[in-house]
Amino acid sequence: MRSLVLTLIGPDRPGVVERISDCVARHHGNWLGSRMAHLAGQFAGILHLEVPAEHAATLKSALDALQSRDGVRLVVEEAREELKTSAGRIVTVDLVGQDRPGIVSELSEFFASRRLNVEELATDRENAAMSGEALFRARVRLSVPPAVTIAELRSGIERLADDLMVEIKLDESD
Repeated sequence: MRSLVLTLIGPDRPGVVERISDCVARHHGNWLGSRMAHLAGQFAGILHLEVPAEHAATLKSALDALQSRDGVRLVVEEAREELKTSAGRIVTVDLVGQDRPGIVSELSEFFASRRLNVEELATDRENAAMSGEALFRARVRLSVPPAVTIAELRSGIERLADDLMVEIKLDESD
């Protein structure tokens, strides 16, 4: 079996996922996982699939044809072995606050300085219900190495929340 990671972006319209999934199925591929979203009029995604080695080349060719027909840009890469985080814990961080440039940069700098790996990041901007001001929301799943205690992480997150003037919640139940 060959393990592939496919990234895609193109104009959002009905049928994009159906055409890609049909192509994968016709070439004996198995869709293992994906994250896809509509963002600013575009449809973007990443998916992980596996395909028997003897069908990998024809699947890649079929995806190339789909790309030129539908105007969706596709990149197909061989998957690397997943890193094992045997003793790492997964925690979730939720953030909400007034939107401003630089929040993601400051968050990611904080995480990187503590060797926390971002497993998943979802962000959005919305209008506050009462005031109508722009609010920034983020949900981050982090892999925390054994050397970082939850107490240290919680303390650092509380200082970061004060610096950014946002509310941050840490959930270690993942």
